[in-house]
Amino acid sequence: MGSPDARFASFFDDPLWALAMIRATVLEAAHPAIGAALVENSTFVAHPWRRLRNTYLSMQRMVGADAQTREREAARLNRMHARLKGTDARNRPYDAMDPGARAWVVATLFESSVTMFRLSGQPLEQEFMEELYAEFRGTLATMGDEPGQLPDTVAEFWPYYDRVVAEELENTEAMRVILYKLFDHLPAPPLLSGLPTLWATGRAVVAPVLGVIAVASLPEPFRRRAGLPELPGAHTLMQGAYLAVGLTRFLPARWIAPENVIDLLSLTPDSDSDDPRARTLAAVQARMKRAGALVRLLSPLPDAPEPAPYVYAEARPYQQDTEDFFRQVLDQTGNGSLDWPDLAAMARELASRLDLDEPAETRLYQAYADWWRELQAALDTDGDGSISAQEYAAGAPSLAGPALIRVAEVLFDATDKDGDQRIDAAEYRALFRRAFRRDASGADGTAYTRSAFVKEFVAFMAGRQRTTPFDPLLAEA
Repeated sequence: MGSPDARFASFFDDPLWALAMIRATVLEAAHPAIGAALVENSTFVAHPWRRLRNTYLSMQRMVGADAQTREREAARLNRMHARLKGTDARNRPYDAMDPGARAWVVATLFESSVTMFRLSGQPLEQEFMEELYAEFRGTLATMGDEPGQLPDTVAEFWPYYDRVVAEELENTEAMRVILYKLFDHLPAPPLLSGLPTLWATGRAVVAPVLGVIAVASLPEPFRRRAGLPELPGAHTLMQGAYLAVGLTRFLPARWIAPENVIDLLSLTPDSDSDDPRARTLAAVQARMKRAGALVRLLSPLPDAPEPAPYVYAEARPYQQDTEDFFRQVLDQTGNGSLDWPDLAAMARELASRLDLDEPAETRLYQAYADWWRELQAALDTDGDGSISAQEYAAGAPSLAGPALIRVAEVLFDATDKDGDQRIDAAEYRALFRRAFRRDASGADGTAYTRSAFVKEFVAFMAGRQRTTPFDPLLAEA
């Protein structure tokens, strides 16, 4: 955005953004073009915590004070959006580069920002609101879009917003997934992945409340038109939630800093890591497991079925291993089949982690596209253009072909920033977001060699390797 000052930087660190982002995402998903792109291409269902982290990091870059960082992030987002196009379930074309759809994303963020403070009892002053709107509107210019896609002033914005809500938003599949599936099936973050009963119990209580709050916060005309239920007391519950979250601003800043919270949720506990935070979390997780055992003894609720974390074990049936790997690694979009958007999501995640420039990003996407064609030729036995879990299980030995090896080589080159043919500790952290494991398979104690990296990546992606550093990279929630 333009050239934001400290007020705007602190604005986006407010804890209320947790609720505002949910609301804005629901409104975005209700736009037909955005909803179709989400359903077809996004990992928000299967990997919501990873999507949350990536969205937050992208937003931080776009509101940062460094112009070069903003421009680089805008260029990355434009490349990503240019790849998202197709047709929805009603055979209507969608394109993530559509100026109107992109303007609506910015509009929902601004409107939800204003709404979150109003509902928390802290309405924004008119002057600040106008400055904030100018910053949001400037985002379109940074992205290369015409600012005229949004009205010039705040006064003109509200009729535009009301018109889109009344005439363009729909009860889309993506919106229904967020409201009625995502919260109820939200996977545990890495920190709580070993406590399925504790997580399921807490989720059973919190998920319906989040859904009610999200629905109650939506514009009333749209709720009526979309047929969304409004439970008695929903508005009181919503306002209470916003007020409660607003009070967290009185807590110590380091407790509620979004980057600290997201790091805590996404950091993988690891007792063998050289990162003290990962070792501490591993110790905390072990204690929580013991506490979880006590909860299971005292809780009247039956254990909810939870998918096991992706860790191979020799004694497990092969069929179960392949199903777990298919669901947790290959099916990135969570639609039950392996399609090109799943492999594109892998390339997108890796390119984002490594902050690749256009040539390196294009090479990575091309390598994944070649692998997709290889997979189709080997596994798509019924010719329907996608690969089912059954087709994968039957042909899994065919996964490790030349195209997959090429993916590994391209990824190695992208990670090896200094070109010394070794991935050192800093490069390792950039890719895996975790400390270097000195006992890691294929590592020599100080760095990954090309041959070791390629061998381990291919073995993992072919579903043959036991637990590796790549598990949290592509299987994390």
